[in-house]
Amino acid sequence: MPHLIVEHSDNLSHSHDMAELAQQLSDVVVATGIFPLAGIRVRMHPVETYAIADGHPDNAFVALIMRIGAGRDLETKQRGGQAVFDCLCNYFSDEIDAGFMAISVDIEINDADMSLKRNGVAGRLKREAN
Repeated sequence: MPHLIVEHSDNLSHSHDMAELAQQLSDVVVATGIFPLAGIRVRMHPVETYAIADGHPDNAFVALIMRIGAGRDLETKQRGGQAVFDCLCNYFSDEIDAGFMAISVDIEINDADMSLKRNGVAGRLKREAN
């Protein structure tokens, strides 16, 4: 982990390179040094049907859930979340400044007792590093 689950208004798909944003988010998470590379996932989910505030067609949103494993102190969690939030705010600075953008980042802590995982990527990365 972390897994970044990004819902966004579909109009952003027409005006921005959302694959580029996904890569930027991944790079930012790596750069924090907080999370293992093999656990990082970024998933983009355009939402076709939505209503935002006054219904202006330029209104847009990004709602990101950052799911992380337990065991990190509050300051570390906040630092990771802030890095992701800053990335989004920088990417959409024009839309924010124009008054058409809403961005949220929520951090969820994964309950290890309720999470089943198998990750072959971690083993491959370890082998490649040796």
